[in-house]
Amino acid sequence: MILSTKGRYGLKAAFELALNYGGGPVSLKTISSKYNISENYLEQLLAKLRKQGYIETVRGVNGGYMLARKPEEITVGMILRALEGEMSPSDCLSGESCTREAICATRVIFEQIEMGINNVIDNTYLGDMVRQNSKVMQEAK
Repeated sequence: MILSTKGRYGLKAAFELALNYGGGPVSLKTISSKYNISENYLEQLLAKLRKQGYIETVRGVNGGYMLARKPEEITVGMILRALEGEMSPSDCLSGESCTREAICATRVIFEQIEMGINNVIDNTYLGDMVRQNSKVMQEAK
């Protein structure tokens, strides 16, 4: 399973807001140039996250975007699902019935993969990403 640019770029933007949590709004231009993402595309992604209540906007000269909740309250899964929809490694798990479900040897594996993915993204918070980043940056010194 490969995430689309929506999920990847949106998570990078949310991570940047988590890095700057408590320090005021972050401009679209700052995020765009740091991660080399088009401002127009980034604005569309952030609008989806704002609609879900994960980020808020601040208007004005020193305006920008900031997290609407603490980084410890927003999971990677929340961000990815807001942008990508449900995460599934196979169409057969997306709710549509399959005529081969009872005899399918791969369905069990796909279910285990899906559970593994959901376990990681639902138990990893933006705050965890910030702490991991700090650790990596310290080790790089």
